Amino acid sequence: MPSDAEILIVDDHEDTLYALESALAPLGYRLARATSGDEALKQVLRGRVGLLVLDVRMPGVSGLDVVRYLRRLEQTQHIPVLLLTGFGPDPETTAAAFTLGVADLVMKPVDPWALRTKVRYLYDAHQRHRALEEEVRELRALLKDPPAPRAALPHPDARVPYQRDAQNTAPAPTATPAPAPDRT
Repeated sequence: MPSDAEILIVDDHEDTLYALESALAPLGYRLARATSGDEALKQVLRGRVGLLVLDVRMPGVSGLDVVRYLRRLEQTQHIPVLLLTGFGPDPETTAAAFTLGVADLVMKPVDPWALRTKVRYLYDAHQRHRALEEEVRELRALLKDPPAPRAALPHPDARVPYQRDAQNTAPAPTATPAPAPDRT
């Protein structure tokens, strides 16, 4: 995923989309919008989405249906999802959402400060996760196809000439022996 991945906001009500965009704009992330589950799936499959802020109940394809589909695909199964609901706490929806691996279920009306905090954390954590995955892929590629070995360097001590110690004053051996004195 590119580092400029979008946060996709999905809701079937324009006024809610506007409110969510206004709440998230101060974060400085790229925002995209969709007004249906089908439209959301198309945008996610383009590969530029780093986080979904998704309404649970929409006509046609619901938010939970979108998440079910995304979790079946390897390329989208790790995208974090914040589900939004305006119908209060519903044990069935909550259980289904968390079973699908949704990061959080947020009640409407949404507190902008809380939403920004959750979005910042989830988006940044997902970006770090993707960067680590990329690094692991690169390292595995290096292991499968290691670079050509470099020429062996001599041992570092082999390049330093032997130096006599000043304490050892023994004469250095000569190349030719001195002639023996004549005793006759």
